[in-house]
Amino acid sequence: MAGVLRGVIALDGPSGTGKTTAARGLATRLGSGYLDTGAMYRVIALAVLRAGADPADPAAVLAVAERTELTVGTDPAGVRVLLDGEDVAVAIRGGDVDHAVSPVSAVPEVRARLVDEQRRIIAEVLAAQGGIVVDGRDIGTVVAPDAPLKVFLTASPEARAARRSAEHGATGVESTVESVRAAVDRRDRLDSTRAASPLRAAEDAVALDTSDLDREQVITALTGLARERGLLDQVGAEALR
Repeated sequence: MAGVLRGVIALDGPSGTGKTTAARGLATRLGSGYLDTGAMYRVIALAVLRAGADPADPAAVLAVAERTELTVGTDPAGVRVLLDGEDVAVAIRGGDVDHAVSPVSAVPEVRARLVDEQRRIIAEVLAAQGGIVVDGRDIGTVVAPDAPLKVFLTASPEARAARRSAEHGATGVESTVESVRAAVDRRDRLDSTRAASPLRAAEDAVALDTSDLDREQVITALTGLARERGLLDQVGAEALR
């Protein structure tokens, strides 16, 4: 069933900016599909760890990726994340996966496989619902470069570390803000310098600093940007005012 959104909203940015939370909330508000591309790389990272492979060995990572069955749902109200049929939505948020996901996602062949799948999912959801919110690190630059609205979320290092630490606590992972800050800095460095699809803002992306914004404020700001771009169905958009 079609929602309010018409087209693709691409949300990019580093971890701890509230990207995933905002994307799911925005998709829920607009009645659109939602795709968390980061979860897809995390599933592969988890599969690599469970296989006992070295995340820093591209050949080993690719071998695992080629035999892994990955399913990511697009309903923002209840996102399914499956690894070979097993629900791993909680498992992929662990500290071990946090550490492994950057080298795993840097393997060009893995990225190519997942980007193809992401584009397939986006096309499928657009045909069925008319709109989708997609979040990740290369959506506006690689996955959906023609998206009519691209937003690059940022936040201060302190705010990002605090958010990630809170996320860890919610999933039962013990961590300190200091250790999370170091992990966030490490991932930023790896993701920004990788050869394949490095983390960066698209030239035509709108920058949004979420340091001092809560979830609802970020969603409201994103809804406003979508309205300004003419991406909201006129009748449905009136109901959101």
